[in-house]
Amino acid sequence: MGTGQAARTTLGSGVLDGNSTGPMVPRLALGARLRRLREERGIGRADAGHVIRSSSSKISRMEGGRHGFKLRDVADLLTLYGVTDEAERATLMALAEQANTYAWWQYYSDVVPVWMQTYLGAEQAASVIRCFRVQRVPGLLQTADYARAAVRLAHPDAGAEELDRRVALRMTRQRILHRRPATRLWAVIDEAALRRPVGGPEVMRGQLRHLIDVCRLPQVTVQILPFHSGGHAAEGGPVTILRLPGGELPDVVCLEQLTTALYPDRPADIERYWDAMNRLVVEAESPDETPTALHRILQET
Repeated sequence: MGTGQAARTTLGSGVLDGNSTGPMVPRLALGARLRRLREERGIGRADAGHVIRSSSSKISRMEGGRHGFKLRDVADLLTLYGVTDEAERATLMALAEQANTYAWWQYYSDVVPVWMQTYLGAEQAASVIRCFRVQRVPGLLQTADYARAAVRLAHPDAGAEELDRRVALRMTRQRILHRRPATRLWAVIDEAALRRPVGGPEVMRGQLRHLIDVCRLPQVTVQILPFHSGGHAAEGGPVTILRLPGGELPDVVCLEQLTTALYPDRPADIERYWDAMNRLVVEAESPDETPTALHRILQET
């Protein structure tokens, strides 16, 4: 079995395409496997860090999939953990190579902050994305004109070239909804986001018409949380939950803030956000009612 084939087998059914999804999933998969091997051998992070001429904090970052892997480090850790089977070593070394691959969004590194790289990696690899938005239409469902207006509000000092690149990045991200297999997106949008005319009335009307069109896509579900629903389960703000392929990696929760994002990763926290998202789905109007509601808002805009 070649190394590329071994890596695909580990991640399941060839779902991962490094050219489009980047290194996020290989990093998480390899990190999780290295952690299990270390714990099974009863080896502490400090001892593992010493073997690769580093520290326990680096082992923690490696096991959390938060950066790439040196092939020498991976080989040394596998030896420390007693992995002698050639096929298993080849599979894990292939993952290490994939974990260092170039991601397409690195072309936009000048407009992608460090915190967003983690999110983009998860988004582009995700099989399912669930999100709730209060102030804006989700980026994956924005038109170019709406995106430009939203980017201008977030980056008022940006020049024309920077605006163009930020909008291009956002539009390119949307390809995951049209690839095969497509990522499934389930978005709950607060009514306020649909009535706030970002970019002016004409831009907003174009955005509402676009939402009506995307509601017809089988891979996209849109629900509206109306004003009359009152308080709701996610009053803390916007949240995105990303499910990665393969069934073995933990879900990624992203809480985007003004200049950064939080990624709570304790299983109990992830479960609480899933609970809030599931409650939102019940509190929001049915997806079948979304086109009618959008048409009504469009007529009033």
